[in-house]
Amino acid sequence: MDWFFAENVGQTHLITGEDAVHITKSLRMSVGEVITLCDSNKTEHLCKIERISPEGVQVKVITESECMNEPTVEVTLFAALTKGDKMETVIQKAVELGVHAVVPVLTDRCISRPDAKAAAKKQQRYQKIASQAAMQSRRGIIPEIHEFIDLKKAAEMLTDFDKSILFYEGGGKPVREMIVPSDKKIAVFTGCEGGFEESEVELLTNHGAVTATLGKRILRAETAPLAVLSIIMFHTGNLE
Repeated sequence: MDWFFAENVGQTHLITGEDAVHITKSLRMSVGEVITLCDSNKTEHLCKIERISPEGVQVKVITESECMNEPTVEVTLFAALTKGDKMETVIQKAVELGVHAVVPVLTDRCISRPDAKAAAKKQQRYQKIASQAAMQSRRGIIPEIHEFIDLKKAAEMLTDFDKSILFYEGGGKPVREMIVPSDKKIAVFTGCEGGFEESEVELLTNHGAVTATLGKRILRAETAPLAVLSIIMFHTGNLE
């Protein structure tokens, strides 16, 4: 069942823009076929295509139900900006694994340091990647990709979370000792290619973060966030 996001879905709904093009040109769907629209209230609308025209794809709602695909835990990934297009892969796979939001963070050792204009352009692209990944994995929401911030601003956000975990190559607690099924809002920090400065670790721990380890092996900057999310989703029962 092909999956799309839409707002203000009534008994009939007109799909326009890129989604309409995708339905007609890429998927080559026709009148009578069925798709699912999901709104921001996490409601699934099972719809039948009634008409295809230059204005878009008109569908009629057949049934509605609550989307049950969202994890029970909201994980916000504070990911230090990596080189090249690695961040695009991290965002795509993180959305598939169930991340609630991603905050790109500029740390001291980040090699990639885009100016404001370039950062805004990257954020827009990252949000589009998140949207596409959310459709592919049939999410109940499109995770938000926040604007780029520095580590100090990220640290100030930690009061909004039940638990904050910093994955640090210098060691820390095993993840299995930190995650319980009842966890609701978790912030996780992963570093760039060069990791974190000791002063950055001190900053985050002073704001309530706890250091954690992913074992004896050092993972690449683009691997660690995905390992982290997989572990958290497993230990909270969201990979069953």
